[in-house]
Amino acid sequence: MSMVVIGTISGLYGVKGWVKIYSYTDPRENVLQYTPWFINGQPIELEDGKPQGKGIIAKLKGIDDRNQAMALLQTDICIPKLPVLPKDEFYWTDLIGLRVINEENIDFGCISQLLETGANDVIVVKNQEVERLIPFVWKEVIEHIDLEKREMRVRWDADF
Repeated sequence: MSMVVIGTISGLYGVKGWVKIYSYTDPRENVLQYTPWFINGQPIELEDGKPQGKGIIAKLKGIDDRNQAMALLQTDICIPKLPVLPKDEFYWTDLIGLRVINEENIDFGCISQLLETGANDVIVVKNQEVERLIPFVWKEVIEHIDLEKREMRVRWDADF
C-alpha cells in the first residue's frame, strides 16, 4: 500500500500521552480529518485532537502516558495514498521535485514548493543560481506534466 506523509509527531503535550503534531495539510487542522493514521507502518486510531496555539495536539488510542508518547517523537504520520485523480489534475506532493524545463529546453531546476495565492497557485523552482516563481496556469504556462519522467514543461522565458 502506497502511503503519503501528512504530518510528524513533533513534541509532547502534558503527561497523559498527548502529542504535538506538525501538520503538512492545508489548513493544518485537516490532519485530524484522516483516519486511521499509520505510524511506523502500523494503523493507530486518533482518540481526540484539536488546534492548540499555532499547532495541533492529538491523543492516540493506547498511548496513555508521557513515556509511551516519547517513543513516537519525530515519527511520520501517514495515510494511504489518495485516489488517482482525473487527467490534468495533480496532488501537490507529486509535483515537488519535478524538473522544470521551458519550451527552449532550458532547465530551470526543480520544484521546491507550491504557494497558494489569491489569483492562482505558484510553483517555486530552484537551481543553484536562481529561484523562479512561475504561475501554475494550466495550458497557458504549464504545458505538460509527466510524473513518470518527473518533468514539467513550461512556457516561461528564462529571463523572468
